[in-house]
Amino acid sequence: MTKTERPLRLGLRENVAQFSLLVGVNALVGGMIGQERTVLPLLAKEEFGLTAFTATLTFIVAFGAVKAATNFFAGTLSDRYGRKPVLVTGWIIGLPIPLFLMWAPNWGWVVFANVLLGVNQGLTWSTTVIMKIDLVGPARRGFAMGLNEAAGYGAVAMTALATGFIAQHAGLRPEPFFLGLAYAGLGLALSTVFVRETHAHARHEAVHHVTTSDTHHEGLSTGEIFRLTSFRDKALASCSQAGLVNNLNDGLAWGLFPIFFATAGLSVGRIGVLAALYPAVWGLGQLYTGGLSDRVGRKPLIVGGMLTQAVAIAWIAATDAFAAWAVGAMALGAGTAMVYPTLLAAIGDVAHPTWRARSVGIYRLWRDGGFAIGALLAGILADLVSIPAAIYAVAALTAASGILAALRMYETHPRAMGS
Repeated sequence: MTKTERPLRLGLRENVAQFSLLVGVNALVGGMIGQERTVLPLLAKEEFGLTAFTATLTFIVAFGAVKAATNFFAGTLSDRYGRKPVLVTGWIIGLPIPLFLMWAPNWGWVVFANVLLGVNQGLTWSTTVIMKIDLVGPARRGFAMGLNEAAGYGAVAMTALATGFIAQHAGLRPEPFFLGLAYAGLGLALSTVFVRETHAHARHEAVHHVTTSDTHHEGLSTGEIFRLTSFRDKALASCSQAGLVNNLNDGLAWGLFPIFFATAGLSVGRIGVLAALYPAVWGLGQLYTGGLSDRVGRKPLIVGGMLTQAVAIAWIAATDAFAAWAVGAMALGAGTAMVYPTLLAAIGDVAHPTWRARSVGIYRLWRDGGFAIGALLAGILADLVSIPAAIYAVAALTAASGILAALRMYETHPRAMGS
């Protein structure tokens, strides 16, 4: 270390400038998804004439499958080449997405734009998560993840609301996607010029790491990490299955809810409000739930959040008025806020710092694979039976996921384990 270099220190306060910058970058990442939440399902029907739900939801299938695979490689690449190069690459890939959505002459172009969006999200969101975990250390990991996810999904909500109102007054294309152009340009500029590499912080933490399992030492192969995260470790595997089901029901909310509400006669503006309420409560709620998991433990919030989501989804299927749907959307957001940052924090608790980025990538592979599975399941059931039947089926799967986590998962937070 030279005289001009400062010693590495872990902690939120010690790294507040870089941490805050990464929160802002992740808000821009979330905005890239938010530009689609209200508009794209309606665009499929009104401009491209798609009537089959399975065909309509192909953009989510493409997005989820590609994002899931990219998450896996993002963790491995960030361990091999560093976090910042992966983040910058993700933003470069994101630049043309709004242009494809504005000018797409057929639905295939929209699907291709969502392939690029999956790569963009997999590289950028995964990397901002890993970098924040690197910076803050173990003590306030849940709070850090709450801030990260609050920024991302708060931006999803605000952008979904904004694009709904823009589409109401200016049409479905191209004006709603101007926001995406601004997000991509600003995200690339900030990541290239101001974000600093954090991989050294993970190596620093590894020297003093205390894991929640004696078997999870350094030096594991990627295959061994995959088996641990996916199946063998009861906490890591519980997080992986809960994450998959969480995004399975988010795929339903993204793809079918706007169509469900439009069928009932709601305007695009009111659909935008409902599309924004869910991620707004989700995003803001994580400011509290992430830190709460540092105090009461991870497992209670994961189990309770999945069961809350199940009830909220079933409520939306059972009701038929804007006010009731708004209540359901807010309850769904609350349940997701309990789960989302807590799952990431639990992965960080268990995984060794030397392979934590790969474990996060594997978890996010399973989690975001839920988008593709949820879109396929919801589309097929909606085509064969009805939209309400698809919604009820996803509610049942979400309840089963919460019960499985209650039965299998062990507590991962050291403070909660010792209380």
